[in-house]
Amino acid sequence: MKSRFVMEFERPLVELERKLAELRELNVSENPELAVEISDLGRQVERLHEETYTNLAPWARVQISRHPDRPKTQDYVDACFDDVIELHGDRHFGDDEAMMTSLATLAGRRVAVIGHRKGKNTKENLRRNFGSPQPEGFRKAMRLMRLADKFALPIVTFLDTPGAYPGVEAEERGQAWAIAESLALLSGVRVPVVVVGIGEGGSGGALAIGFGDRLIMLENAYYSVSSPEACASILYKDAAHACDAAVSLKMTAADLLHFGIADEIVAEPLGGAHHDHEAMFSAVGERVNAALNELVGEEPTDLVEKRYERLRAIGVFEEGA
Repeated sequence: MKSRFVMEFERPLVELERKLAELRELNVSENPELAVEISDLGRQVERLHEETYTNLAPWARVQISRHPDRPKTQDYVDACFDDVIELHGDRHFGDDEAMMTSLATLAGRRVAVIGHRKGKNTKENLRRNFGSPQPEGFRKAMRLMRLADKFALPIVTFLDTPGAYPGVEAEERGQAWAIAESLALLSGVRVPVVVVGIGEGGSGGALAIGFGDRLIMLENAYYSVSSPEACASILYKDAAHACDAAVSLKMTAADLLHFGIADEIVAEPLGGAHHDHEAMFSAVGERVNAALNELVGEEPTDLVEKRYERLRAIGVFEEGA
């Protein structure tokens, strides 16, 4: 039996669940008092389960967003889209496996799909830099953006990255320039752009493919100027303060909705999306299709103008008298 991955905040609950499982294996037919104790513990576990996954702290949501069994970009593409044709390479340097680009069909509509791609095991994650793209990954994404713009294909992007790959070789090949160019290109394409935050959304690595006409966030996904660890290293000089940084960053889906950055939140099963993949595929596919239905009829000039105004509105605030 596959062992369960336990997140930090789940440990008290998991310990009780294990204790309850052990007690239930005992023969209680001749020990009524033990049967009552097991029943009481069962109710205690149910209460703790509800308390653990209700009103989660930002750091707990970050942990859920990184859960190894959480559905990934490839899973959503396979489940929600038909006639998928993956495109490889940036036509400059190579093919970055941390970025997926495809032509696909959603509910009868041909679209371009871009997304960060993590691995499902250590070997795949090492090959894909744990979902952190190199410059050729962003340039591959731009290749598909230009293709979508040329042939009037709506763009759907999936965000799931801790950030762009920070290695020296990435900087040598123009990492910062690739991110900036990708964001500029995405801001000006004359087709609808729907962005879906499915897991991590860290820094410029996410922003490069993460700006459009609609932002749909999964309940336990995050989107931030920096990962909590990177922020803590800067502000507190210690990555161990990531829990505090997660609160200050206002990075959760609820925060983004409150500030008008996200447009809607897709609810997850209690405990996270990894508990029911099929439900998440259905919900995400439905919301993406609904967003495209609203956007497809708009004039290209209006789309770009509204996207610009949307960008300008981020960070605007008013002070009370």
